[in-house]
Amino acid sequence: MKKIFLKDIAEELALSKTTVSLVLNNRGDENKISKETQKRVWDFARKKNYQPNQMARGLSLGKSETIGLIVPNISDIFYAQIAHHVELKAKEFGYNVVFSSSNENAGTEKELIYSMLNRQIDGLIIASTQKNQEEILELIEAKFPFVLIDRHYPEIKANYVIVDNLEGVKNMAFHLVNNGRKQIGFISIESQLDAMLQRRLGYEMALQEAGFEVNPAIVKELDAFHYQVEMKETIKEMVSGSNRVDAIVFTTHYLTASGLRELKSLNVKVPDEVAIISFDETGAFDLADPPITANQQPVEDMGNLAVEILVNEIEKKDIKMDNQRVLKTRLLIRRSCGV
Repeated sequence: MKKIFLKDIAEELALSKTTVSLVLNNRGDENKISKETQKRVWDFARKKNYQPNQMARGLSLGKSETIGLIVPNISDIFYAQIAHHVELKAKEFGYNVVFSSSNENAGTEKELIYSMLNRQIDGLIIASTQKNQEEILELIEAKFPFVLIDRHYPEIKANYVIVDNLEGVKNMAFHLVNNGRKQIGFISIESQLDAMLQRRLGYEMALQEAGFEVNPAIVKELDAFHYQVEMKETIKEMVSGSNRVDAIVFTTHYLTASGLRELKSLNVKVPDEVAIISFDETGAFDLADPPITANQQPVEDMGNLAVEILVNEIEKKDIKMDNQRVLKTRLLIRRSCGV
């Protein structure tokens, strides 16, 4: 059956969209819409199996001084830091923050967007799975204030705050090359997220620009939910045989920690035998033995800018802002690369 919209009901029954909307939102009596008209609307809606547009139904008519934040995993230290800075900055503007995790599930993220809207929030900050283009486009069409953070949809013109993933990993790989490493492995997760694709591209470009060939045998992508199990065999392969590496680029902090654990279990000396470098930093990396060289993301700036852009959108301030921001990362050089 063809999907029917509110405007279709209005046209068919020769009523205004406002009248139909009020009836379907159970506000017919309070707006003095006749029982007869209400019955006509409900009968027709049931006959045509009308499903309300949750996006439109959830839009706030007034301000709640609350914004929503949807991240893949609030327990991940990176997203926990993002949430912390979002909350602090939002408070400066007089807003509360509601947090939720999608667990990298597109269906869950979609439900959370609708749930947040139904809570009458004023705006959204989303670290998306990049699998909900339709919902993002609906937000744009509805002119609902939102900002994408850490991840964005390259093909959709929307507000976002991300980092330069490609340049960040290029700098990491060049650092290893400049320290005499020649067999540089790469460990990432299986993902179509633009951030991860850019990180792999940065690695490949750096090697090619340095005059090295990219060896597929030492480029590994692990299952995001089973990486710890797969890391054991991956590290074992990388430190033995004809494709033995002398350095490894890890694309996330949790892959780095898992990889370091496996290297230690095999008694591989870091950095004497294998140098390691991480995209993203945790507070524990400078306490590791040896301390880990890491590419630090500007989480405070990311959170602050996302809130500033969002509040500017919510309050329609006459402030000219660049609403699409790509921030630089910073390489923190420590002893895991031999320096």
